This record gives sequence, structure tokens and C-alpha cells, in this order.
Amino acid sequence: MITAAQQLESYLGSFSRLEKQAAWSGLSWWRKLREDAFARFTEVGFPTPHDEDWRFTNVSAIAQTPFQLAGKESGRVSPEDLERWRVPGAACQLVFVNGRFSSELSRTGKLPAGVTASSLAEQFTKDPKVLELHLGRYLDIRRDAFSALNTAFTADGAYVHIPKGVVAGDPIYLLFVSTGNNEPLMTHPRNLIVAEEESQASMVEDYVSLNAGAAFCNTVTELVAGDSSVISHYMIEREDPQAFNVSTLRIQQGRSANVASHSVLLGGGLVRNNVHPVLAGEGAECLINGLFIGNGRQHLDNYMLVEHASPHCDSRQFYNGILDGRARGVFHGRIVVHKDAQKTDAKQTNRNLLLSDDAQIDTKPQLEIYADDVKCTHGATIGQIEENALFYLRSRGIDEVSARKLLLLAFANECLDRMKQDSVRTYLEALMNRHLFQVANSVPVARTDRGEDQGRNWEELG
Repeated sequence: MITAAQQLESYLGSFSRLEKQAAWSGLSWWRKLREDAFARFTEVGFPTPHDEDWRFTNVSAIAQTPFQLAGKESGRVSPEDLERWRVPGAACQLVFVNGRFSSELSRTGKLPAGVTASSLAEQFTKDPKVLELHLGRYLDIRRDAFSALNTAFTADGAYVHIPKGVVAGDPIYLLFVSTGNNEPLMTHPRNLIVAEEESQASMVEDYVSLNAGAAFCNTVTELVAGDSSVISHYMIEREDPQAFNVSTLRIQQGRSANVASHSVLLGGGLVRNNVHPVLAGEGAECLINGLFIGNGRQHLDNYMLVEHASPHCDSRQFYNGILDGRARGVFHGRIVVHKDAQKTDAKQTNRNLLLSDDAQIDTKPQLEIYADDVKCTHGATIGQIEENALFYLRSRGIDEVSARKLLLLAFANECLDRMKQDSVRTYLEALMNRHLFQVANSVPVARTDRGEDQGRNWEELG
């Protein structure tokens, strides 16, 4: 563990070294953005539970760990290492090892004509003007310390561009591999996805660990959805239990743009999943869909902020959590309807299963409405596996572990069924089958003979 002053001194040294090494250090607009971001981070530091948006999550373990900025040669990965993470049916697979793009490990073979999927660092050297139009434009680094930290330390990431009217049917797959190391490493991938008007595409971000070890991955993805575009974004977190992951997805939607964000959180020790769409164009639609499954001492925090900034926009939030052991989950969902966003239709639902007496969920659905002609609802539930449902399955000849797994799968499938990309959904269904089988082996059954449990296996919170 180190002090805040030691951490700041370490970050200052890393910032200076990155500034000298980066190929784009000569770009005045990017240099100023990075300098402003670093100055803001040094001013406010890491958030604490005293900050309302972080009241359920303590990041002191990140602040006190002496993470070193990963360099270009910070880890070795072979093609054979990646076979277990290949997604069938992907148009391409871009691989990032400790935050740096690896052309040797990546596959870019089936992209439609005109579609670009490449390294952000490479795009800086080829055509930085297109990056200047969008990079950092929609983030609020004064409010979000982790986004400021990412902006200051961006070294690489993915750049995806879908031209006007182009339909990319197969998903673009971005794999971020943490190699694990004796030295705690931090990475700050920065992804920019630009989908022009009337385009269609699906993207997958997948975070994995090759070996055990402390690592801190702080990702920012900016997704710009042009007018009438249809975009699906998937985020899969399955890193080592010692890993820290903070992921921020900032979505800017144009007129009649349709965006679906799907998150599946399975791994990591401390995970913060931020999703922030702004429905800026009239008639935009947004689906925020997620599933988080925690056990052991995992801490999985989901912070959703949906801003309705224009009239006639629809949004839906559906998040399901399954928590076992001493795991803790957080769902903080905010819907903000600005005063000009009349005819808004917004719904938010959070459902949770607690599989042990020590598991914990903090849920906070929240509406902020400044318009008078809207339709908004929100709610949350907490419950356990019902003994009656389990008994019914057992009476049909199904063994106890399989019965538990079936009930958990039914709960998880509420989220998976909302995923429209067939190959990704099929892949996640298989992943979920394996994961929930392990959970089902240790699930205690809710006892309905306890008076306080009878008749209220689900507790309505809102």
C-alpha cells in the first residue's frame, strides 16, 4: 500500500514519460485535452463513498495499490492462449494485450467495404482530424475522475468507423487481455466508435485475464450513433478475482438512432460499470440491459445515467443480479428528463437474487423529471430461489443441482433474450451455462418455514 502523495508522484512520472513516448504528442488539441484531464484528476483525486455517485463503492484499494503504467512490452501472449476466447461468427477480432494493440494476434478479415476497425494509436498517425471531431467531446472529465484519468493516460485502444448506410452484420470483437504480472499494472484503453447515419453494427468488448495477479483496467468507450443508425454494444467482464475494472460507456445518439447496451459481469474483484447514453436527437431509442453474477468477495457496481435531451425518445433499463457468498452488488440507475424532452417514455427495472445470507445488494432507482408530459416508471426487487419452485422441479425427477441451475438460467435468460445478435447471444448462453453450474452447486435454498420469509420471497422496493 502507498500514500496518496506517493501515488500522485508515481502518476506524474508516468504521465511525463507517456507524453514523451506517444506518437501523437505533437497534436496540440490532444495534448491540451490530456493536460487538462490530468490537472483535473490531481485536483479531485479518486472518488470516495462521500460522493453520492460512489456511496456504495470504496475504491481505496485502487488508490493505495502502486500500479505501474503498462508499457508496450509488458506481457507475452501466444495465439494458442486466445483460442478459449475466440467468438464464432465475428467479423474481426482486435486483440489488446495490457491495453496495447497486437497486430500479430488480431484477425481482420471479414469487414464490409468501407468499415474501419483498427488501433486508435494507428489512427492518430493516419488521420487525427477525424478523432479531433469526437474524442473527448462528450465526456465530462470534471465530474468523472476515472474518465479524466483515462484521458490523461490513453496510450491505445480501438477505433471503429461505420460509414453512412453500411450494414455490418457480423459483430466486431475487441478482446482486452490482462497478462497478470508480479508487478501490479494499470491500463487505460480508449475506444472510439463512430456509426454514421443509417448504419448498422454490433460491437463486443471482452475483458479477460491470462494469469492471476493484481491489475487495474480503466476503459472509456465513446459511441457516436448517427441519425437513424442501429447499434448494439456488448461488454463482457470475466477477469481474475484480483483484477480491478472500471468501464465507462458514453453514448451520443442522433435523431431516431437506436442503441442497445448489453453488459455481462462475471469476473473481477472490484468492478464499476458506467453506462451513460444521451438521447440528443428527437425520436431516439435506447435499451440498457445487463446481468451481473458475483460470488466470493466480488464487488460489482452498475451505474446507469440515461439523459433524455429531446422530445419523443424512449429508453428501457433492465438489470438482473445474482449474488452468492459474500459478494456485493450495486445498481444505481438514474433517468434524467430535461425540460424540452416532452413525450419521453422511460422505464427502469432492477431484479436481484441473493443466494446466501451474506450476499448484499444496494439498489437505487432514481428519476429526475423536468418536463411535464412524460411517462416514466422505475422499480427494484430482491429475492431468493423459492423452495416451492425447486420442489416442483425435483418432483419431476430433476436432481437438486440441475433444478437450481434451471431456475438461475431462467432468471439470467431474461437478459440474454433481449440480445438480438445471434452469434453473441449463443456464445453468452454457453458461457452462462458453465458459470451457473458452478453457482448452482453451492446455492442454499430459501426456507419458507421461517415466518418472516413466508409470502414475501420478493421484496418490492420501488
